Amino acid sequence: MENKIIVDSCFDLNDKIRKLNIFETVPLNILIDDQELIDKGLNIKKLLVKMKNSTKAIKTSCPSPNDFLQAYKKNTTSFVVTLSKELSGSFNSAMTAAKMLKESCPDKFVHVFNSKSASVGETLIGLKLKQLIDQNVSNNEIVNKTNEYISKMKTFFILESLDNLVKNGRMSKVKAHLASILHIYPIMGENGNGEIKLVEKIRGNKKAFNRLVDIIGESAIDMENRILGIAHCNALEKAEKLKRDVEAKYNFKDIIIVNTRGISSVYANDGGIVIAF
Repeated sequence: MENKIIVDSCFDLNDKIRKLNIFETVPLNILIDDQELIDKGLNIKKLLVKMKNSTKAIKTSCPSPNDFLQAYKKNTTSFVVTLSKELSGSFNSAMTAAKMLKESCPDKFVHVFNSKSASVGETLIGLKLKQLIDQNVSNNEIVNKTNEYISKMKTFFILESLDNLVKNGRMSKVKAHLASILHIYPIMGENGNGEIKLVEKIRGNKKAFNRLVDIIGESAIDMENRILGIAHCNALEKAEKLKRDVEAKYNFKDIIIVNTRGISSVYANDGGIVIAF
């Protein structure tokens, strides 16, 4: 095969994107109560029940370099999109595999992009790559234009449940309990380097989403030429309302909604929303 876009399984999908044969997924793994699940075709509702019923930390593991290498070998040209290297070892595995490929198959081209994002952020980068490939842009120009796209991209998310943050030691039970009692919804984002930061703490779900819509306007540039992506974890109605609210206020080129796969569902948890643009 001539060109392929290789992604890890934090690249979230909808039916339309799933049918595009240019994308190939190298899955991560999820560990719940000593049961290892490959993030490939998982039933997300059943996964959410497993996570909720577990009292232990929900762990994830990245693909091995060999997993990526086997995907690269099938193609003449491979563009690779991974989770932020600050959040996962997926990027490092993909880079190691790229070095291995150059030694064994020097005639093949591979480039690995650090998304500096996750979930629908990865999805938007993949769609940008597809657009450039369809335009018959040279490989070097694809790399340059995609890196520029990544540098301008913004990612934000709102969590409905803080359970996994507590289980994984990212938040104390006391803070999570107080947030629940006070109906505090943190708006999180990335800091430009792919690390997670707290953007604002808002009291009340409705106010949090209204504020998120305002933040989009404060952050977005060149909306007419950019796609806004919304990923939801078992929260389609919430995602569709957010889309309507954004459409009423801004003029994005397009707005897409995707479902979280396993890895994004671990991070976002039931009811979580991730946006990128």
